[in-house]
Amino acid sequence: MLRANEKMLKKLGIPHEVLFTHSNSHAGYYPGATRLSMKLVFDKSNGRVLGAQAVGAQGVDKRIDDIAGVIRNQGYIYDLQELELAYAPPFSSAKDPVNMARYVAENIINGDVKMIHWQELSKLSAKDICIIDVRDEEERKAKFIRGSLHIPVNDLRSKLSELPKDKEIVVYCEIGLRGYVAYRILTQHGFIQIKNCQTDNAPL
Repeated sequence: MLRANEKMLKKLGIPHEVLFTHSNSHAGYYPGATRLSMKLVFDKSNGRVLGAQAVGAQGVDKRIDDIAGVIRNQGYIYDLQELELAYAPPFSSAKDPVNMARYVAENIINGDVKMIHWQELSKLSAKDICIIDVRDEEERKAKFIRGSLHIPVNDLRSKLSELPKDKEIVVYCEIGLRGYVAYRILTQHGFIQIKNCQTDNAPL
């Protein structure tokens, strides 16, 4: 954990935004890659990095050290992309998880994607929103949000006529990537009220 966490910022009344990324600890084509989950806390108004947490089996300390340097220099999410990090397939990917956190943060700041956290989603009335599960059938069998429609992301384009344009639409998957793809598909077809939700840590 670095400098400031979400709980501390809420207590102090400091505006902030939170994102989660889930990347491979190293290049996926190289054997032994494991999930590395990162939480980045930043100021949405200017992109200043406020804190971070990471969980994983490999390379967690390396990524936190990288972000610690940015915070120490009062850096911004844009600096995370510019970091030139050591690369070799057994240790990282060409786009390191630290770089990927920056891309997600910039999408949020620029309004290219609107996020909603599961805690917020649980407070909304089902009659006011349309929730779409864009995961595969096997994933849905394990857990799902009650009242959600099941439309795998690969089938979404063929189902657009079945979706309401007078309601807010929330798309969700396991870690956010397919939700982001679904979000982009919907915006490109004229849907305006859309949000992407990550449910990997939600008690469904």
